[in-house]
Amino acid sequence: MVATEYKKPARQRLLEAASRLFYAYGVTATGIDAITGQAGTAKMSLYNNFSSKDDLILAYLLHRHEELLEFYNQRLNQAKTSQARILAIFDAYIDHARIDYEGGFRGCGLLNAAAEFPAGSLGRARVCEHKEQIQSLIHDQLENSGYANPGQLAAHLALLLEGAMSRAGLEHSTELLFQARNMATSLLEAQ
Repeated sequence: MVATEYKKPARQRLLEAASRLFYAYGVTATGIDAITGQAGTAKMSLYNNFSSKDDLILAYLLHRHEELLEFYNQRLNQAKTSQARILAIFDAYIDHARIDYEGGFRGCGLLNAAAEFPAGSLGRARVCEHKEQIQSLIHDQLENSGYANPGQLAAHLALLLEGAMSRAGLEHSTELLFQARNMATSLLEAQ
């Protein structure tokens, strides 16, 4: 660990380490010792900051959600046209996929984690909330741009985006995300 990393609060170091490891290896396969080792903290430090591994996992899900929203807001602030504002979420997913992940790009970290949670779990509910918010962001941009039936079009675009992200993760390539963005552009222009 770099010396400047130790200046970060233990909670932040633990969450960043967990985020890297959960994404690379999965939430179930990643143990507390691996997280504390990578964070450079004692095990007790983890339990002083998170009540349990499950609490840490929920914090990870929120962290991934907030991270994507940061990418989205950056793209939204750069958008000059209504179409660019709608497509900003596609660009945010592409930006997020381009991060230099340990073990490479594996798709949506939230969907990967959700696949490990049992039906009805709080973790799955949090991932569903995230995906619903993504669709809502698309809907709001469509509505603000005056598209007819923004609900249906938002559902189509969200499914296109999520499907592309899933396949891109399986294929370890962002190419499908670019294809999805191009398809979304065609859908918008056809309206």
